[in-house]
Amino acid sequence: MARGRRRVEDPATARRILAAAESHFAAQGLAGARTEEIALDAHANKAMLYYYFGDKRRLHRAVLENLQRQFRSRVLAPPAKGLSPRERFFGYVNAYFDFLATHPNYPRLVQREAMESNRKFGSMVFEYFRPLHKQLARTIEEAIAAGEFRDVDPNQMSLITFGMTTSYFAAAPILSQVTGHNLLAPQAVAARKRALVDFLYHGLIAKGAKPR
Repeated sequence: MARGRRRVEDPATARRILAAAESHFAAQGLAGARTEEIALDAHANKAMLYYYFGDKRRLHRAVLENLQRQFRSRVLAPPAKGLSPRERFFGYVNAYFDFLATHPNYPRLVQREAMESNRKFGSMVFEYFRPLHKQLARTIEEAIAAGEFRDVDPNQMSLITFGMTTSYFAAAPILSQVTGHNLLAPQAVAARKRALVDFLYHGLIAKGAKPR
C-alpha cells in the first residue's frame, strides 16, 4: 500500500480521489490545488479525502506513487521471451504510449517535479526514466546488430522516441486549441499512436529487413 494512504474500505472512492487529484496537481501544482475542488470532482466529501490520505501533501505523494507503480509494471516490465529486438522496441513504445494515454497528466506532473529540482524528482529519474532510456538504447543496438534497424545513434534515437511520445501529451492542452480538436479524445490518441509507430518503423527499419 502506498505511503501516506490509510486502509481503504471503499477502493472506488479512493481511486476517484486519486484521479481527480492527478488532474488538479498537474494543472495547478501542489501549492495551487485545493482539496475542496479535488473532493468535489471526485464526488466525495473533504472528510473522506483526509481520512484516506491524511493531508494534501500526502495525497500528492500518493498520486505520484500510484503512477510510478503503474509505470514500473506496464512500461518497465520484462518483455516476453522469444521476441526479436525490433518487436521488443515497439513493445516498449506501445507500452509507454498506452501508459501516457491513460494518464495524460503524467508529463506535466513530472515537469512540475523537475522545476522544483527536489530529491523526489532525482529518485524518479534514477528508478524510472533512466532505465527506460537504457532499455530503448540497448534494444536499438541489438536491432542494428541483427540487421533489423539501420545504423543510427541508439542514444539519440532513444531520446527522440521518448520525446515524441511524451511531448504529445505534455502539449495536448495547447495543441488542442491550435488544431481546434481535442487531441486527448480516444480517436485522436489512436491516430497519434498509429502515426508515431509508422514514423518510427519507416525511420528505423533497415533496407532489406523482413516487413512487420
